[in-house]
Amino acid sequence: MPRLWITALLALLLCSHANAAAQMLHLGQGPGYDLLVYGNADQPQARRAVIIVHGVRRNAEDYYRSGKALLHNAGLDGAGTLLLAPNFLTASDPLARASMPLWPKGLWMHGGESTDGQRGIAAFSVLDDLLAYLADRQRYPQLKEIVLIGHSAGAQLMQRYAVLGEARAQGIRVRYVVSSPSSYLYLDRNRPQGDGFTDQGLCPGYDRYRYGLEQPPAYLTRQGLGARQLFQRYAGRDVTYMVGAQDTHADSKVMDHSCGAEAQGRNRVERQLGYLRYEGFLSRAWGVAITHRQFQVPGVGHSAEKLFAAPVVARGLFAKPASKS
Repeated sequence: MPRLWITALLALLLCSHANAAAQMLHLGQGPGYDLLVYGNADQPQARRAVIIVHGVRRNAEDYYRSGKALLHNAGLDGAGTLLLAPNFLTASDPLARASMPLWPKGLWMHGGESTDGQRGIAAFSVLDDLLAYLADRQRYPQLKEIVLIGHSAGAQLMQRYAVLGEARAQGIRVRYVVSSPSSYLYLDRNRPQGDGFTDQGLCPGYDRYRYGLEQPPAYLTRQGLGARQLFQRYAGRDVTYMVGAQDTHADSKVMDHSCGAEAQGRNRVERQLGYLRYEGFLSRAWGVAITHRQFQVPGVGHSAEKLFAAPVVARGLFAKPASKS
């Protein structure tokens, strides 16, 4: 009886969110699991799919609307572009149900495993499964490109997925957009200091996962890849970093102030620019060429709504047509 009641409640809530196009996807191998997403109408002939991941408030519906504004500015809001905003829920969220993977508070943003509902499912694996869902040629035979976008907490997940994710989507171009995260995953013990880098005089534990590779998650250890192998794979991926030019508040209450994060810089702009310099540092040290784009959005702070509504973002992310390869 409780399960029937929960199912009825979910159906009622989904109906109340009809304008936001709430829908349920069934993902994964074997029995699989359900994932709540907000999306536009299914488009079997879509050539591009855009996945946009919410921030710490888990407000996927708002991010779906921001994604619509972005696609409108890019001239991509007609047929041919599929937009999905997945919802990484906790057990206490109103739309949570037992058939979904559910995470404690912010563990999903680290790529961690669900601990309620369908347990043991890494948030990284959810992104893998979304890519597999979209790459199914029986479902989307014309799909050429998938753009993965994360902002704030969602960008913490996306940046780590760009480095650690298996991301199998054969024959489809996959792009990663990392927007204004609080912290980044470093691949050795060095951190920015002045114009250079150092591994000396830093706080204890600064290199533990999710900031470094000490005590890595099972999702990574089962791949059997070392830091240089990860960097080489990451260097070959299409990654764009962006941040609001005014996202410089060092005392922001929604920014990570832990030891590992503070070792990366004082604010989001500084941390992002420091990470791009770090990429160059590793490129020279390890002999791996890397070219990832980065741009700042003038006049904008940490607001996802304002960032994705800015015309410069639409131009920066969708200036070129999807690859035909």
